[in-house]
Amino acid sequence: MPPPDLDTTLREQDLDALEAGSFDLLVIGGGITGAGIAREASLRGLSVALLEADDFASGTSSRSSKLVHGGLRYLAQGEVALVRETALERKRVYGLAPHLAEKAWMLVPARSRAGLLKFRAGIATYEKLGGVAAEDRHESWGPDELREREPALDVDRTPFACVYREYVTDDARLVLANLRAARAHGARVVNRVGVDGILRESGRVVGATATATPGDRRLRIRAACVVNAAGPWVEAVRALDEPEAAPVLHLSKGIHVTLPAERLPVRQIVIVGTEDKRSIFVVPRGDTVYVGTTDTSCGRGADRWPVATREDVEYLLRPLEKLFTVRGLSPSDCIGAWAGLRPLVAEPGKRAREMSRRDEIWIGRSGLVSIAGGKLTGYRKMAEEALDAVGRVLGREPAAAADDTPLPGGDFDGDLGAAAASLTARGVAPRAAERLVRLYGSEAPLVVERGGEPLAPGAAVLAGEVDWAARVEAAATLEDFVYRRTRAALYRPTDARAVLEPAAVRLGALLGWDTAEIRDQVERVRARLAADIDFAAAEVREEA
Repeated sequence: MPPPDLDTTLREQDLDALEAGSFDLLVIGGGITGAGIAREASLRGLSVALLEADDFASGTSSRSSKLVHGGLRYLAQGEVALVRETALERKRVYGLAPHLAEKAWMLVPARSRAGLLKFRAGIATYEKLGGVAAEDRHESWGPDELREREPALDVDRTPFACVYREYVTDDARLVLANLRAARAHGARVVNRVGVDGILRESGRVVGATATATPGDRRLRIRAACVVNAAGPWVEAVRALDEPEAAPVLHLSKGIHVTLPAERLPVRQIVIVGTEDKRSIFVVPRGDTVYVGTTDTSCGRGADRWPVATREDVEYLLRPLEKLFTVRGLSPSDCIGAWAGLRPLVAEPGKRAREMSRRDEIWIGRSGLVSIAGGKLTGYRKMAEEALDAVGRVLGREPAAAADDTPLPGGDFDGDLGAAAASLTARGVAPRAAERLVRLYGSEAPLVVERGGEPLAPGAAVLAGEVDWAARVEAAATLEDFVYRRTRAALYRPTDARAVLEPAAVRLGALLGWDTAEIRDQVERVRARLAADIDFAAAEVREEA
């Protein structure tokens, strides 16, 4: 059995094993759907290989709203079964990884008592569907409580609120945790291996051809069943097997922007109504607050790095001044942003925001299993459904498996404050300790052991995180480290810029980069960080 760590320095050994082996299941796609399937399959005793064309979670699964929630708004659309399923799944994710399902109050403002009663009725139904414990059930707050507990809210406009429990996650790190769990149960999990062909024998899929980068090493991986979980690229992979297959996806772009907490000092997650009757989230996260998401159709082509436009950003900022006491918010206040694509199952005649978030599974004529759609919260149930389809292809039902083993970092009681305090007692700065336990959970002390000093003066990102990223979590580039391992690019852009050079030097020492490669890695990420908020620069240019 391979070690549970995803060690970039052992990459060639992984590639050798992929080519030499023959697997029960090959999973194409290293987002949350593929990661969940790999974990579920390996728990059930199947031999598993997983290939990701880019970095793990580099697509949709690092660019969500980062909430493990049941989707209350889908209740109004009549999606009762979907809401029940995902509401129940919140507790399962919390049990597996409490640091990646942090309990938080979600606040729904109301202009009147009648509006408050309407919200309470819907939320009570939602809680019943999700089996919410008594201590986590909703509360009603009036003007006095709102002034005390959410002072940024304009109480003169919305003097009431209903608050209920949801969970904040880190989507990319949830992916990594599931992949590491799959690895611990024998799966071969490799990033930067792009599938470019499907192997068939007697008309049946028996594996895939792929190219590993860097180096352009060609691979042939054999498997009794192949699952296509490529997210926005599901149709591209499906076309390798059935070029004539009808389109099934509708891609929708969602963007989020990050603001300094002092500019928008919210304490709870707040639901904000938009001009077109949608809802967006305002989510506090350490020193920052993020706002999102949009829901706009973006055609059929899947861009690996969609961008936030000024129009997108203004759409998110406009309703904030109608709800909060802050004034003068503009794109220039944003210090970070991210954009992602949702691979929705197409429903002709419906706009993106009206389409169901249900997942769909197709089994092709040659036995290729494809899965698309769904929600982050329901990833574990999607994995179970995919394994049912795999069983039909294999002609045997994979054994059932216990699912309550915590994910890496999840074996603690969920008290993030106590976990952070224990790190502080070891000399870690409070600001760094808080983010460490949110990212690494019970493994945070192991990260500190690899290097507890800040990578740059005043930064909350530690030196040991570089080693952990490369030797445990498959990071192979500076972008991997800044965007998807430490999340500094999203929540701490100032820290991200400060640590680029020292992180590149330390990562380069582990991965054998020369001076030119280190410089190139730094410049590429610096340019990427600037491009993320190009809309703010556009505002400055326009004013000039």
